[in-house]
Amino acid sequence: MTTTQHQATTSASGNRLPDVGQIREWLQQVPDPEIPVISVIDLGIVRDIRWQENDEGATCIITITPTYSGCPAMQVIAEGIAEILHAHDIHLVQLETQLSPAWSTDWMSESGKQKLQGYGIAPPVQQVIDISGIRRHTISDPVVPCPQCGSLETRLVSQFGSTACKALYKCQSCLEPFDYFKCH
Repeated sequence: MTTTQHQATTSASGNRLPDVGQIREWLQQVPDPEIPVISVIDLGIVRDIRWQENDEGATCIITITPTYSGCPAMQVIAEGIAEILHAHDIHLVQLETQLSPAWSTDWMSESGKQKLQGYGIAPPVQQVIDISGIRRHTISDPVVPCPQCGSLETRLVSQFGSTACKALYKCQSCLEPFDYFKCH
């Protein structure tokens, strides 16, 4: 087992502040309310973590980008982030929403994609943005492996699955329906 070293910074008032790496570890415990096996960190919606000094002390500012602009889970996610930080004695928390650049499934961690697979949701199978940051065109009906049996003999049933982020597929081999986390 390895131990991660974190250096705490000090605020202008002399209080020790956890570093960004430590805060990121704590946020790893905040689940996505629609897919509880994946954290907000694995999902890639936490864009920035920083400290800002003000008259009240040091404020921890967390910048988040929703998976899409009307995502109904963002309020619950914001509450989860504030709750975990308060539990670690960070009481001055400010959440900022950043809509541009738009969230992409490319921001999901590999660990998060594996967790989706283990949960029975097929992870995104395509890269949406290339290395230069230019959005690519994606195949409208990609070949999606079944998360149950691994078969490539799957078909799209509906562009809309259990949430707006997912499409509904069916495996032709094991006959199980499953969600596919759409690329965007």
